[in-house]
Amino acid sequence: MSKTEDALIKEKELLSSVANKGTGAKLKTYSKLCGPGWLQSAITLGGGSLIGALSLGAIGGSKFMWVQPLAMILGIIMLSAIAYVTLSTGQRPFKAINNHVSPVLGWGWLGATMLANMVWCLPQFNLAYGAIAQNLIPQLPDAGKEGSLPWILVVSFCVLSIATFVVFSYGKGNKGILLFEKTLKIFVGLIVLSFIGVILKMSLSKDSLVSWSAILGGLIPDFGALFKPSENFQRVIEGLKELNPEKAAEWTNTIVSKQRDSIITAFGTAVGINMTFLLPYSMLRRKWGKEHRGLAVFDLSTGLFIPFVIATGCLVIATATQFHANPDNYVFSKSNSIVETAKAQFGDKAYSELKDNKEDTLKSIYIAMPKEKKANAKLELMTARPSQLELATSLEPLTGKIISQWVFGFGVLAMAVSTVVILMLINGFAICEAFDRPDDEKLRRIGCLIAGGIGFFGPIAWGKLSAYLVIPTSVFGFTLLPIAYITFLLLMNSKSLLGDKRPEGIAKLKWNILMTIATLVATLGAGWASYAKIGLYGPGLIVTFGVMALIFRSNPVKNEV
Repeated sequence: MSKTEDALIKEKELLSSVANKGTGAKLKTYSKLCGPGWLQSAITLGGGSLIGALSLGAIGGSKFMWVQPLAMILGIIMLSAIAYVTLSTGQRPFKAINNHVSPVLGWGWLGATMLANMVWCLPQFNLAYGAIAQNLIPQLPDAGKEGSLPWILVVSFCVLSIATFVVFSYGKGNKGILLFEKTLKIFVGLIVLSFIGVILKMSLSKDSLVSWSAILGGLIPDFGALFKPSENFQRVIEGLKELNPEKAAEWTNTIVSKQRDSIITAFGTAVGINMTFLLPYSMLRRKWGKEHRGLAVFDLSTGLFIPFVIATGCLVIATATQFHANPDNYVFSKSNSIVETAKAQFGDKAYSELKDNKEDTLKSIYIAMPKEKKANAKLELMTARPSQLELATSLEPLTGKIISQWVFGFGVLAMAVSTVVILMLINGFAICEAFDRPDDEKLRRIGCLIAGGIGFFGPIAWGKLSAYLVIPTSVFGFTLLPIAYITFLLLMNSKSLLGDKRPEGIAKLKWNILMTIATLVATLGAGWASYAKIGLYGPGLIVTFGVMALIFRSNPVKNEV
């Protein structure tokens, strides 16, 4: 018997020994064995979470604190169901979907995962360079400026080298997997601690605007934001209404739309399509079985939910405090009204020659604007999404440069690197599944390098490629997510796959209610997000996949497991 098999037997015996014991004994044991849930944290805490949190904090303030936790709860319900099906059967989900539901859904799930891995790797390298050039070493030129290319290549090479080293350790037996998971836990821990440090320093500042009562109150869901502007926007709109009712009505619709987009997209994308692929394969790689089902739920709750909620919550708090209804902290060039007024006053050429004093000049123009124009410009600033550099810069008077730039920048860098690592890992799994060679280590490494190699060129070509790659990939991923959820809902109820392990009675009712709610929310988010990008083609893709899945259904054979 190998050491790996012996360790697995002892692990199963340990889980069996606490199966009928109290919560304390289970938690103590589970905390020693968790791992795959932390991989989920490493991928969800990336550029998407950063941008989403910045958007939620700016547009909704602390009143939107409830959005991402609730969205993640629904995501964890589905991931727990995926874990239950996988651990109960021991089958690889791709084959299970093809054999028991529809090969259309199986190959669509695999294809969307691979496409998402390769394209979403691109902005992570860009994010990494941005964190270094804007926060950690501001002497470096920003991406796209003269002299930036050599530095971009150096940073991207370092990120790719670190990610490759970490990912390749995953294939070195059970010890390699444990080393890989510990490394990712460190990355996630650094991300969370960095953002906690920023918030603690902010709240201790004498000039701090952090209101913990408002933050705690913001954890209570308020779906009214789907239909009306938040209070701080409403005050400005009321002032504009007296001067220009039509413009006020236009801004009301715009702000409600932005709030709705932020909320629905957060719900639809808290768990990405590639996260649903990663979880089952990372569990199978660790040889987990039906004895690990309780551990899997604990692992997702601690390794995914807690780090995600803390990290994104800190970002929402910081952004809400500094930018929500606070136009003075924004870059004034983000207001078209202010820029157009400046160009009319100075002329296009003179305006373009303004450099170091451009923001001060624009601020002076903003202050001197007539009431109506100023209200319009204020709303333009209040609805603009701040960048990570703007957030860090606005925090500097409160936290000092070390916290606002170094600690914050290091957290963002850790987000980028950990996400690259996981995207490469998932692509390795997906390539092996596509060729039905799950244990081929060379093929897995090739799949990892494909995603990492494409991402390497992100900072160089991202601006040119974004219009062609990001939109279709996001739409494809959003569109297939509810299809994937429906697929696992069907698998959870499949007698041919689960046999006597299929939930029955009250357990079956609970699973179906929770999974149906999560699926409906994901479908709403996917339909809304895809419609916003490509119109009716987005929801049409969802319907098309559903129809094709019904036409090309599988003829399942009863599971022998």
